[in-house]
Amino acid sequence: MTTVCNPDHPDITDEMWDKINAIIKTGRNKLGALITVLRECQDVVGYLPRELLIHISQGLNVPKSQVFGVVTFYSLFSLEPKGRHTIKICLGTACYVKGIKEIMDGISKDFEVQEGTTSENKRFSMEAIRCLGACGLAPVIVVDQDIHGNLLPKEVFGIINKYE
Repeated sequence: MTTVCNPDHPDITDEMWDKINAIIKTGRNKLGALITVLRECQDVVGYLPRELLIHISQGLNVPKSQVFGVVTFYSLFSLEPKGRHTIKICLGTACYVKGIKEIMDGISKDFEVQEGTTSENKRFSMEAIRCLGACGLAPVIVVDQDIHGNLLPKEVFGIINKYE
């Protein structure tokens, strides 16, 4: 089966399609390759748009329903564009009591990103997490893999603004 690209998708360049096609080719005819192919394609594009899922389905000769089922089941996958950096806001009790709501509101205002969305410039995505398990550091946020705790609202802009 020949893999054909959809050059009309605005978020996927020709160079990305070449990488995607190589990933699909590597995974073709390998039992259980779907999750690996999806993860690697998401690494290339940053998320999994519908057109890409259809392309993967055709390239691996896997039913579209199976591809969509895997993507919607695992939280690892995203159907929406993500920012270059992910801000995780802890909404656990300790963080909430120590002012995380004020910090979250400041981040939303300063960086034009709301909970569960990505900023228009695709710099940040913001997620609310029920508990990060760092109650002793409350209030806590995680930017990418960096943990920032014992935060004061006036410090947060400077911390987050370092992430380009």
